[in-house]
Amino acid sequence: MPSSRLLVLFGSQTGTAQDVSERLGREARRRQLNCRVQALDSYPVVNLINEPLVIFVCATTGQGDPPDNMKSFWRFIFRRSLPSTALCQMDFAVLGLGDSSYTKFNFVAKKLHRRLLQLGGSALLPVCLGDDQHELGPDAAVDPWLQDLWEKVLGPHSVPLNLDLSPPGVPWPSKFTLQFLKDTPSSGPEELCVAGTDPQGPPSELQPFLAPMVSNRRVTGPSHFQDVRLIEFDISDSGIRCGPAPGPRGVRAARGSHGPGLSRSSPNAGACRPRAETTAGEVGPTRPGAPWPPASFLCGFPEPQRPPPAGGPLPRPWLSFPHSFAAGDVVLIQPENTASHVQQFCQALGLDPEQHFTLQPREPGVACPARLPQPCSMRRFVSQYLDIASVPRRSFFELLACLSPHELEREKLREFGSARGQEELCEYCTRPRRTALEVLCDFPHTAAAVPPDYLLDLVPLIRPRAFSIASSLRAHPLRLQILVAVVQYQTRLREPRRGLCSSWLASLDPAQGPVRVPLWVRSGGLTFPKMPDVPVIMVGPGTGVAPFRAAIQERVAQGETGNVLFFGCRRQDQDFYWEAEWKQLQARGCLTLVTAFSREQEQKVYVQHRLRAFGPLVWELLEGRGAHFYLAGNAKYMPADVSNTLLSIFREEGGLSGPDAAAYLARLQRTLRFQTETWA
Repeated sequence: MPSSRLLVLFGSQTGTAQDVSERLGREARRRQLNCRVQALDSYPVVNLINEPLVIFVCATTGQGDPPDNMKSFWRFIFRRSLPSTALCQMDFAVLGLGDSSYTKFNFVAKKLHRRLLQLGGSALLPVCLGDDQHELGPDAAVDPWLQDLWEKVLGPHSVPLNLDLSPPGVPWPSKFTLQFLKDTPSSGPEELCVAGTDPQGPPSELQPFLAPMVSNRRVTGPSHFQDVRLIEFDISDSGIRCGPAPGPRGVRAARGSHGPGLSRSSPNAGACRPRAETTAGEVGPTRPGAPWPPASFLCGFPEPQRPPPAGGPLPRPWLSFPHSFAAGDVVLIQPENTASHVQQFCQALGLDPEQHFTLQPREPGVACPARLPQPCSMRRFVSQYLDIASVPRRSFFELLACLSPHELEREKLREFGSARGQEELCEYCTRPRRTALEVLCDFPHTAAAVPPDYLLDLVPLIRPRAFSIASSLRAHPLRLQILVAVVQYQTRLREPRRGLCSSWLASLDPAQGPVRVPLWVRSGGLTFPKMPDVPVIMVGPGTGVAPFRAAIQERVAQGETGNVLFFGCRRQDQDFYWEAEWKQLQARGCLTLVTAFSREQEQKVYVQHRLRAFGPLVWELLEGRGAHFYLAGNAKYMPADVSNTLLSIFREEGGLSGPDAAAYLARLQRTLRFQTETWA
């Protein structure tokens, strides 16, 4: 009989991989399998040698980078000292989640699959390549792959012998219980527990700094299609000071061939909620006669760890919270839902916004959301924790169907949650970007019947948003600036779609009274040369120029003048960010500025066209002076266009053949002289 013990480990950046992993866990339990679901970096990796069956669910972020909550695991698993028989007792499968619009599509899953084979693991299936660009999303690849997985895991039987398949229409137990208080607490514990400054350390996700907003100014013209804001915060009381940021930057430089270079990507801030760790601390073979791995495999493993106590914070070794920041670093901001949406959500579910409750996990080892005060009001809970403005995933509809008392609504929800209903779900929800709140309003009988215990199973946590820091402490001491494009667009729905964080930030006006925003800084993915006289070439169209402003300010303050900036926008009089600043630096001989205003002539001109026009300068700086090349902006077409332009420059200005030009570009990337920071 096949093993009834299954471990699901995930690396998730935006929550999709975690959602798929929890779906795997539910399906496994329906098949009477003992299943645990954990984030990769919260799992005691020393126990991996004892696991008979592991499913890895991995997202790929940035330019082929692992998510934040698997970076420690990623660094370890690629150690050259690990023997080729280290995981010979383990059967495994890898499910990848990526976006085919990126060059390194599902790079993490593919590389992990190969590495597990190198360490002796036995693959149950080829790696699954979920694609966010598919019309039906990742489920188009995940659904058939899971069917094959269960056949492999369970053998010829759909369930283990003598065991029944749990009915799919029965709701799974909620992760938490909400105990409502009869009386409203007289004190204000919520304010004390949410944010502040930790005297023992820098601001972090568990203890963000409530930064006063100094200014919030629109920097695009009144007739420009997009509202872009330059926002400044006062960080004088945060403990953040000028200097290089420690953490992943140092690790990244020392990595060599152990893994790809890190690039900045949006953080995975959702609280990891591992199931009860029944084998934590267990060290020994799990199969009779299984060879004990040599000491070289255990060398460097952390000590086995047991899960944190219920309600306590989970360890997050993969996140770096420096006391300082440098050019290329990012600031993470924790947004809130609008007051009108909070009120609408509470009305739909029949919740009293002023009622207070305490939250308790059902299982040991499951942590409550970070920073959640106990007790907490429902208004604060919905406003600051539940992402009711997110587009719901398939699991949302599956759970709603289980909880619905209304026959017609239940049947429709079941259809949306089924494999056959994915095209209709895409048309109803995914394509028009319908939010969780709007879905609940469309199914009023079901929404009114949702037990409060299921709120955290139904609605994901609000995740912090990452923004490139657009200023240097050397130029703006005790200040931090960001450039924010306010996201708003129209679908076939009547109400415009709005980005949660950017719209929230745009609505804050420090001129009307004190405004404080919870934030913390983190090492980013762009690292600039520390040696003097090394030129840098920066290509930053639109808001992609933000990290380069920080870099230029920092380098000019240090007397470095070899700065070349290619900036592109639509029109000079509408969205030419920091025009006066660039021209002043250019007049001082500190900057070479090349602009591309795409809409100011009949033939559109983009940064790649201007880059080609300055091909001789680019080649001279790269080949003759060892320059570093940086690219930041939208990932859709621009990165590929710029890369192709560079290949053309290498051929025409450097006299290289096609293969040699490609090898030259690859060498620049490998030695971190070509770095990118792009987003979809």
